Parts: sequence; structure tokens; C-alpha cells
Amino acid sequence: MQPQLITREVIPFTLSFAALALTALLFDGLLHYYNWVWIGRYLGILGTLLILFSFRYSLRKRKIISKGNVAALLRWHEYQAWLGSLLILVHAGIHFNSILGWLAVWAMLINIGSGLAGKFLLARARKRMLESRQFMLRQGVPEAEFEERIHLDTLTFDMVKQWRAVHFPITLAFAVLALAHIMAVFLFWGWK
Repeated sequence: MQPQLITREVIPFTLSFAALALTALLFDGLLHYYNWVWIGRYLGILGTLLILFSFRYSLRKRKIISKGNVAALLRWHEYQAWLGSLLILVHAGIHFNSILGWLAVWAMLINIGSGLAGKFLLARARKRMLESRQFMLRQGVPEAEFEERIHLDTLTFDMVKQWRAVHFPITLAFAVLALAHIMAVFLFWGWK
């Protein structure tokens, strides 16, 4: 592997995932230390709401809603999904009393990994395409040859953009499992 690949993509990807896990463990540990474990029960609700709000980006991207800057909504999507996932991880804690809940948590973690991988893959493909264009422009490559040479980079970028075809079913699996968990909570939770 190239050193730049490791420092610019692999390490930030790993740190994003590790920061989520470590922050969740720290937050859960503090709740246990201060005997505030009951708060974790309600963090799942807040985390779910944050994740639902993060879908404004997806709705805007698919032109279901028309308000909002796509780039800004993407940043909010990343932030809200990360924070919502953190709260859900704290909600799950180290309690293994709900298999359905844990399946939803694992689906969420896979979804986070998919989202982060897509983010870094798209950034890398976009950067490579722009660097190729700038290099050819500096070299004075004629327009006809320019388009022919960059064709492969454009195809690669378009193929990487299809990553969403993988991310969407993972998101759907997470949504179904989370909804099933929420429904089970409403059926079996003692609301006293």
C-alpha cells in the first residue's frame, strides 16, 4: 500500500470507527459509574430520531424534497448519523438481553462502515479524476485526446458512485431490524 493511501484514507476511516466505539464505551462507562444506566434506555430514542433526521440528505438527493443545500445536508447526514449511532451504541451498552436489538446494532455498524467506505472511496476517485485532468491540462493535451485519456477515470468514478447500490440495502436492513426492535419494545416494555 502507498503511504499516502494509508495516511489519507485508511487511518481516517479506522479512526472514525474507533472514535465511535471508544466514545460509546466511555459514555456507557460513565453512566454505569454514576448509576445513571436508566438514561441509556432513552438515548436509543434520541439516537433514532437523529438518524431519521439525517435522511433529509437522502430525500434531497433523490429530489423528494426541494429545500436544502445538498453538500450541507451531506455534512449534516454524516454528523447526525454518527451522533445518533453513538447514542444507540450507548443505549445498547453491554446488555445482551435483546437479540433483535443486537441484530439492529450490528446492521447499524455495518451501515456505518459502508457509509464511511463510500465516503472515502468517492473522495479518492474524485481526487484522482481531478488530478488526471489537471495534469493533462498542464501538459497541453488536445481536447479530443483529453476526453479519450480521461474516459477510464470517468468510468471508474461512475462505478464508485454506484456504491450507493450497496449502501441502500444495508440501510434498509438496518431500518427493518430497528423498526422490529422498536415494535418489540412497545409490546414488551414495562411502561410503569
